[in-house]
Amino acid sequence: MRIPLSALIVGLALALPLPGWAQGRITVTAEARVEAPPDVAQVTLGVTSRAETAAAAMVANSAELARVMDRLTAAGIAPRDIQTTGLSLSPDWQGADDGAPARITGYTAQNMVTVRVRDLGVLGPVLDAAVRDGANTLHGLSFGISAPDPLLDQARRTAVARALDRARLLAEAAGTQLGPILEISEGGQGWQPQPMFRAEAAAMDAVPVAGGEVSLTASVTLVIALQPAP
Repeated sequence: MRIPLSALIVGLALALPLPGWAQGRITVTAEARVEAPPDVAQVTLGVTSRAETAAAAMVANSAELARVMDRLTAAGIAPRDIQTTGLSLSPDWQGADDGAPARITGYTAQNMVTVRVRDLGVLGPVLDAAVRDGANTLHGLSFGISAPDPLLDQARRTAVARALDRARLLAEAAGTQLGPILEISEGGQGWQPQPMFRAEAAAMDAVPVAGGEVSLTASVTLVIALQPAP
């Protein structure tokens, strides 16, 4: 089989080492973090009910949760911001006594909802009202940013600048200098909500909350060509 001369020339060009700056490369990774006040909160709360029969436990639980849901709606929480995240019904067992087998003494029903609060100014009153209307189980509260992209972009720019500074320092220490950037990749990024509250709701008269700040991080990796120092 005869190979065209043009194909041989292209293949030779691809096999030749690239000139000058392709003599080496350096890989650096940098991370940046920005902090901002949160503008949204998420809380998981619910109702735990006990009764002698499974049906009675579910009926009581449904009635109590309906009151809680009505209170959340009245406080301005939109239906799209309320989601059922847990529903369970289980028997309550009493241990064996004097050789008698264990027996069921009742049933426990639990229904949990996750609520997103977009107006942090009403967060405390909303939680307080929900507790007073029957919410007796609370699994925690976290804060976040509803539109994190601009802050993440800021963190990305800072991370790239830090990576370039680090690469220049290393290149200078090695007696070389930076050439073109060959690759850019982004690592893990996102926000770190600050959990501020976790307690049994039944023991509270009021619900103090503090949003603090939320940290958003971005990580980048640069692969940069090296070339001899002038």
